[in-house]
Amino acid sequence: MLSKTVDTFDEIFDVIVVGYGFGGAVAAINAHDAGAKVLLAEKMPNPGGISICSGGGLRLPHDRDATFAYLKATNDGTTPDNILEAFVDEMVQIDEYVQELIKVNGAQIKRTERPGNYTFPGYDKMYFLQIDEIPGFDPKRDYAYANALSGGPFMFKVLQDNIAARGIEERLGVSAKRLITDGDGAVSGIWLDDGNGPKAFEAKQGVILACGGFEHAPEMQRQYWQINPVYTAAFVGNTGDGIRMTTDLGADLWHMWHFHGTYGFRHPDLPFAIRTKRLPDWVPGVREAEAPMSWILVGKNGRRFMNEYDPYMQDTGHRGMDRVDPMQMGQPYVPCYMILDDEGRALYPLGQTMFNDSDYENYEWSRDNLKEVQNGLIKKADSIEELADMIGCPSEELVATVESWNVSCDTGADDMGRPPKSMVPLRKPPYYLAEVWPCVSNTQGGPVHDEKRRVVNAYGEPIKRLYTAGELGGIWGSLYLSGGNLTECFVSGRIAGRAAAGEAER
Repeated sequence: MLSKTVDTFDEIFDVIVVGYGFGGAVAAINAHDAGAKVLLAEKMPNPGGISICSGGGLRLPHDRDATFAYLKATNDGTTPDNILEAFVDEMVQIDEYVQELIKVNGAQIKRTERPGNYTFPGYDKMYFLQIDEIPGFDPKRDYAYANALSGGPFMFKVLQDNIAARGIEERLGVSAKRLITDGDGAVSGIWLDDGNGPKAFEAKQGVILACGGFEHAPEMQRQYWQINPVYTAAFVGNTGDGIRMTTDLGADLWHMWHFHGTYGFRHPDLPFAIRTKRLPDWVPGVREAEAPMSWILVGKNGRRFMNEYDPYMQDTGHRGMDRVDPMQMGQPYVPCYMILDDEGRALYPLGQTMFNDSDYENYEWSRDNLKEVQNGLIKKADSIEELADMIGCPSEELVATVESWNVSCDTGADDMGRPPKSMVPLRKPPYYLAEVWPCVSNTQGGPVHDEKRRVVNAYGEPIKRLYTAGELGGIWGSLYLSGGNLTECFVSGRIAGRAAAGEAER
């Protein structure tokens, strides 16, 4: 076992940043610009983390106070006001900051009006900022290892070019093993391993952990989440390293139950979940759902059990599946079953892959879903009764479910709360069935931090010289704000980078 104290170090830096996604990159840039000698270490062979898989949009405020009110409401008392205040104070500066960053490569900014997902006060006072174009940049060529939603590679390219322009030292394939402390309990360095054995690296001013959450840590998930199993939809590099390292030093934890997730499919040859098609978000009473959702979900008993189309389905889509049958100590809706007819099958691709991993080829989901019928991801049946046999439920239950659903489609009223325009009847054979599992895009839990992004213990006392950035212990404690994690990468990276570089040298 690696010791937490050492007498000599193998290499020395001022600030060491662990994790090279958006959060780590912004932290490294800000620590460097504040005068520190920085090392940026990433355990995976390619940079980008989970951030590069995203849509790349930063959620920013038109109105500072209104945005604070919205974050306060959606966090529902789980994040202290002073931390939210500091977050929003930094948020209002991000647009101007990105304008400075894009000078490195001539990137173009696109701003889109987009309200929050829920009608709490301030929901309509925010917008999205994305990178729209970069001269000479081809994401499929330059980041062939990353299969992204859309804009993630563009924003990462801006950050990576800024890292390169500053000459910040970066090392890939280097994993963090354990934090090192001095005699007073302050962080003095970290054990890093490039595959040739761990070495002790000194951080004279501080360590910033931007190594993500625990999307690919099933043992950790099992202890904090009732729902299981849950499969990562994007990145196998986030295995809870930062949580283990910080709790080793007495860090308190928060938001561990909360993850940004939905439901999707499992391909036997991939360690990733394949998310269902991203249908447009909607806002109850403001912007209604217009897109048809071609499926319903049923449990092992053949009955519907949830609204398949929450307003922000990519965040809370999994929550209806999170139930336990105490009589059996099992989860009746994990997996559950997607049911659709032939007209629904032909509407659009049901799945979409997004991941950052060069070890796996991109799985291209077919436009008409017929490739998935052929390879067994989707099963085909001539009747509803045949579908019931595949599930193993009483045929009369599934038949009644489909008949009731079709009546609801005709009337436009669903007792589960499905938006009327999303409702598509199931009448045209053949019919189709697919196993559906909960999946996680990113976690929100981790070590508690203060308004300076310093990690704190159970008594609210900062652990000296230890900071976090990005999704590791993020602020999102109840409902997530679309684009919020990427905004947090910028906000927390700026705060932590400046603060760590401002520490007096050991």
